[in-house]
Amino acid sequence: MSTKLFDLQGRTALITGGSHGIGKAIAIGLAEAGASIIVNGRSAEKLDTAREQFAKKGIRMHGYVLDVTDEVAVKNTIPIMEREVGPIDILVNNAGIIKRVPILEMAVADFRQVLDVDLTGPFIMAKAVAGGMIERGHGKIINMCSMMSELGRSTVSAYAAAKGGLKMLTRNMATEWARHNIQVNGIGPGYIATSQTEPIRVDGNPFNDFIIQRTPAGRWGNPEDLAGTAVFLASNASNFVNGHVVYVDGGILATIGKPANED
Repeated sequence: MSTKLFDLQGRTALITGGSHGIGKAIAIGLAEAGASIIVNGRSAEKLDTAREQFAKKGIRMHGYVLDVTDEVAVKNTIPIMEREVGPIDILVNNAGIIKRVPILEMAVADFRQVLDVDLTGPFIMAKAVAGGMIERGHGKIINMCSMMSELGRSTVSAYAAAKGGLKMLTRNMATEWARHNIQVNGIGPGYIATSQTEPIRVDGNPFNDFIIQRTPAGRWGNPEDLAGTAVFLASNASNFVNGHVVYVDGGILATIGKPANED
């Protein structure tokens, strides 16, 4: 099989929240496959730091300050990105937040904020780029879903609601835009070692031990574990793959787990 199937030369990819963690790893993976990289964030300082980090890897990163929940700003900024870098062929909706609060203690405003960033943000971004993709007759949209698109867990009700909704939004985008040669798929990371999960990965935290036991691979994932799946979904190799969520989870969804005394 030719590696040209995965070649992203001449493509432009926008990765939201791509200055750190999973988004950064995906951006690097797409760049190494040949894509030009655009990253947005809400902090100019963080974008500057990320730009320097990308440059050390020989990658030119184009950074733009942009809040994915601000529809007016998104509509105004996307044309600037496309004029200065190139038409957006690949959109990775990665920007997201989580608030770990029991339902009875969670403020409605906090619940709405999580949904706004994690679900409405991808809706706004996809709408802003899909028109150009339709005109050009091709496009790839990758929505960062989650284990919480399928499973519940205490204290993450807003996040799970948003990620469950994002799974269904992915399917509906695929349904509406497939005839325009646009593929819309999701990536569902397992438990990944990022700044978001750092509070629950500390030594002695029972949840840390639980995840290692619960994951057949026997470890937390690394952000880099997601890059290959992103390249696949962004490339011609996935031209007839549409409306799916690919779970990169070390096997969690494949099993009900194992007894504590099992090797």
